[in-house]
Amino acid sequence: MEATLQAEVVAGHPYEERPKTKPIIQLEHIHKVYHTGDFEVHALRGITFTAHEGEFIAIMGASGSGKSTMMNIIGCLDRPTKGRYLLDGVDVSKLSKDQLADIRNRRVGFVFQGFNLLSRTSALENVELPMLYAGIPTAERLKRAREALAAVGLADREKNHPNQLSGGQQQRVAIARALVNRPAIILADEPTGNLDSRTSVEVMEIFQRLNEERNLTIVLVTHEHDIAQYAKRVVVFKDGRIKRDYLVADRRDARTELEQMPPITDDEEEEEEL
Repeated sequence: MEATLQAEVVAGHPYEERPKTKPIIQLEHIHKVYHTGDFEVHALRGITFTAHEGEFIAIMGASGSGKSTMMNIIGCLDRPTKGRYLLDGVDVSKLSKDQLADIRNRRVGFVFQGFNLLSRTSALENVELPMLYAGIPTAERLKRAREALAAVGLADREKNHPNQLSGGQQQRVAIARALVNRPAIILADEPTGNLDSRTSVEVMEIFQRLNEERNLTIVLVTHEHDIAQYAKRVVVFKDGRIKRDYLVADRRDARTELEQMPPITDDEEEEEEL
């Protein structure tokens, strides 16, 4: 058995070391078929997958393996062709577009590789945006947005626009935005893909801290094996199926790694923000 594994199972078999918490994500025999002209593309082939409250899972696989399709279904951005999906106990497989949008806004926080911030609005206003759609009153919006920015270390940057922030700071704003509606899960799609090595560790420290201190469930898509080592569990996709599903034994600790890194000089900090 590989040194990096504590437990490994074949797809479809019971997960041997399942956490004793309630299931947040339950995919039951999920199929997804796309039609292109006369051709059918089977993106997912009978996926059964469960994530419990407080898990931190990295999803890996080559392009076309099905991982992005699964993430879209988990995030209520797409529907399965066949099968059942329960999100925090709610069967969302057959919901209308409006119902899916409501579930998506209230129960799922998204973090993307490209940050997806509005360029002409401040960090605080970007973080407030999901709460506008949810109809949350102004005073509560401000309170939550400021708390979320403080949680990612940007309490002093709430008035800055994206072009006044470094890539790492923009990603922190995106994480804060994902938190404000107090979702059941955070879905992060290649969140370190546009960041340098140190900034990637800083972002992963935030994810690990949110997972540990708030028991927040995090599902992260990455192509980078070293980034996957910050998660607690790794699920590997191939040809629309789960090929491997295992716990990470020698898990990386982002906080410890940051403490061991040399401090950033004033010149480096100015260059990063430019």
